Amino acid sequence: MKTTNRRFPAEWEKQQGILLCFPHNGNDWPGKYKAIQWAFVEYIKKIASFEQVFLVVANEKLKEKVISMLDMAHVNLNNVSFIIQKTNRSWMRDSGPIIVKNGNNLEALNFNFNGWAKYKNYKLDKVVPLKVANFLNIPLTQAVYKGKPVVLEGGAIDVNGKGTLITSEECLLHPTIQVRNQGFTKQDYEEIFKEYLGITNVIWVGNGIEGDDTHGHIDDLCRFVNEDTIITVVEEDKSDSNYKALQENLDRLKKATLENGKSPKIVTLPMPKRLDFDELRIPASYANFLILNNCVLVPMFNDSNDRIALNIIADCFPNREVIGISAIDLIWGFGTLHCLSQQIPE
Repeated sequence: MKTTNRRFPAEWEKQQGILLCFPHNGNDWPGKYKAIQWAFVEYIKKIASFEQVFLVVANEKLKEKVISMLDMAHVNLNNVSFIIQKTNRSWMRDSGPIIVKNGNNLEALNFNFNGWAKYKNYKLDKVVPLKVANFLNIPLTQAVYKGKPVVLEGGAIDVNGKGTLITSEECLLHPTIQVRNQGFTKQDYEEIFKEYLGITNVIWVGNGIEGDDTHGHIDDLCRFVNEDTIITVVEEDKSDSNYKALQENLDRLKKATLENGKSPKIVTLPMPKRLDFDELRIPASYANFLILNNCVLVPMFNDSNDRIALNIIADCFPNREVIGISAIDLIWGFGTLHCLSQQIPE
């Protein structure tokens, strides 16, 4: 495969803004849709106080409603730009484009979102990468491998901006459940990561947390907090069904190497206590934080571990303000701050 000048910047590198999509499909949050809209306004407010928000809204009518809600909440509207596009869902990390640097220019990549190989209603979401690329006035490239479209969600990968990427085997390599790319091997993925994201080194962990609708997204498990440090969630309760998988991931990370051959520093992060709602386990994780210019937003779950997690993450980002955001309503949609957003590099 040809090598390119592409590089996927780390999330802590300078951003021009964050892509979000205002929820208009109540089915993702059954019974909580009204609460979700206000939780979202609060989320937008926090981001807009640090940088630009590129907000996808379904239509002009919803745009007017959102503006009045943002106004009531005293959001800095100068930092909110609207993109009119109807979507199926609001998970911009996965249906939005992944934006890389190609030489000195930005390039949007369309990784052919297919509803996490689980849901049938994703046709409107497939238009999002083109719509966003046009709005930002940058080229859009369709990701293909051996002549076929490649399916990859942003939530499945995390990078250090220097050539190393972390992902999970459960998400990308499971032979029968939510198969994104039939028959793909580790080598296939590593070639794709190299061509499209400028990756020379891949760290594979095993399984994700229980209840994760995406079947193993990395942004609920392990994240780079700087170029040589990985934060990873661990479950202390041996009777919890997440205990074994998260210990195994920790062991793998301890044996891993970075692109420069050195071992990464490992920081451990607790899990919130088990959250159940309507007979379902909800995939709550403190690893689903979002890094902004000068700030980190961390999901909180009304849990005694909230404070501990916040302090650990604050220690990882000494030069950024670290703010907890209540995610107890958001998580009922099976994702929180990171899942809902996609950073746009400067």
